[in-house]
Order: sequence, then C-alpha cells, then structure tokens
Amino acid sequence: MSANLVEVKSCQVCGGAKHSTVFAEEPYQVMRCSDCGLVFVSPRWNDESIQEVYNADYWQSDSPKTKGYSDYASEAELYLKTFRRRRNFVREHVRPGGKILDVGCAAGYFLRVMRDSGHEVYGVELSASIAQHAIDHLGGDHIHVGTLETASSAEGFEPGSFDLVTFWDVIEHVPDPQALLRQAATMLKPGGSLIIETQNVDSRFAGLLGRRWHHYKHEEHIYHFSPRTIERLLQQGGFELTELTSSYGGKYVSFGFIAERAARLGPLVGFLLKPLNLLKKANLYLNLRDEIVVVARPTS
Repeated sequence: MSANLVEVKSCQVCGGAKHSTVFAEEPYQVMRCSDCGLVFVSPRWNDESIQEVYNADYWQSDSPKTKGYSDYASEAELYLKTFRRRRNFVREHVRPGGKILDVGCAAGYFLRVMRDSGHEVYGVELSASIAQHAIDHLGGDHIHVGTLETASSAEGFEPGSFDLVTFWDVIEHVPDPQALLRQAATMLKPGGSLIIETQNVDSRFAGLLGRRWHHYKHEEHIYHFSPRTIERLLQQGGFELTELTSSYGGKYVSFGFIAERAARLGPLVGFLLKPLNLLKKANLYLNLRDEIVVVARPTS
C-alpha cells in the first residue's frame, strides 16, 4: 500500500469500529459502519497528501469515470445553467443582496450566477489550477486559494460576515467534515444558513447500480452520506437540519458525459451508448434523485 494511503479503522460519524465491506476494488474497500450506517472508503489519502488528488490532472482527467472530470472548464455553460436553475431555491435561504461564501468553489460558476443576481460573493478553493478561472471572472480579492481556515484571516472573509455558506459536491471529499462545518458556522452572521449538496448512498438509483454507481470514485469520494448520516454529521458540526430535498440535486449534462459515465456499467452498455459521442455537445437536465441538497442553521 502506498505510504500516502492510510487505513481507516473507525467511523468518522459515530466512532464505531464495527463495519462490513460493501465491495472492494484494490487497494480500496467501500465499508459501511455497522452502528450508524455511514459508508466510507479505506484506505484513503492521508491529510498531508490529499491535496495532490486535486491537481490540474483532476480537472482534465484521462479517466474521468474513476477520478475527476474530462474537461471541467469546457462545460462552463452547463454548470452555469445548473446553478441558474437552483437560484430561486438558494434565494429562499439568503436575504436579497446578502453576502455568500462558496467553499470548494472550483471555477466559480455558482458565484457568478449569484453575483449576477445582486449578491456579494466570495469563494474558497484548494486547487490553484481551477481557482484561476474563478479569479479571472470574480477577481483575486474575492477568491481565496487555500482552505477555509486560512481564508478566515483574509480581507473580505471575516468570520461572522456571511449570510450564506455553501458546499456544492464538497463534503464527501473532506477528511474531517465536522471540523469544516464548525469553521463554516463561525463564518455566518446570526440567522445565516448553510447549504450542502452531496450524494445519497441510500438512494434507489445507488442501490440499483450497486458497485457501478457513478459516484463511487474512491480517491476523491471518501465518504458516502445518506439523509440519516448527513443529519448526524451536521449536528456534530454545530448545525440543525432544516430542509432536505432531492429536487434540486439534478444537473445539466452533456451527452458525452452520459456516454462516459455509462462505461462504468460494463463494456456492452458503453458500446451501445457510444453513438452519444456524436452528439456530445448536446445536453439535457438529468435528476436521478441520487443527490440531496440540505439546508441547516447553526445551533448556537
């Protein structure tokens, strides 16, 4: 086993040491905690090396069905369309013109949509290569390259100054999500809200596909939450769950993306859907109900 990988011996949510193997793909095992039901990956990258996962190769990956994206920045219009579709939902949880912080903002697509809707926006992104796209559109004073902890000392990112903090497809990547949530709570004004989107491992679609579920990407998705485990995680991070829905978990995807992810279902399915590549720039809105969006507020 690589020196950069560490075995996970206890559950991140409940601390339990009893678990069962859902399936294995060497060197990784997907485990389910016998006590609380959290699904997690072991081994995973250690805290010091995990940043290496999100280098430039992650955003232009040679194997996007197992890691990263084929070309994240090239599908900017699809991400913008997705967040425009979610905009009305988001605005139910932030005052008009309110200050928004997006953690793991990537190229800043969500922030661009909310800025154009009159909000003051800031983003934090660990990966310098993709953060540059956000900086180009939003300015270097609105994007912090680093962690939420290091951002909190930067001008504009002061604790207690945000009306809304968001995590879109982020929490499942983070080794210590409770610590991140506690830090997020300090960034909010009184009455502020948190929005998280993550995959639902207990969804019908995930159950139907089993180990071929397209969110099983072991280097990056180290936790797989369900409604029950995400609520417990929020409580440990100092939040109270106020809303949970799968209605806003869909995305605009290209036909090329569908063909790419279909390859996980086996060679035959991949071959049958290969003609979609001829229309790879066409797109549609797809909601498989295997992702959830949750809203929460600090408990103190």
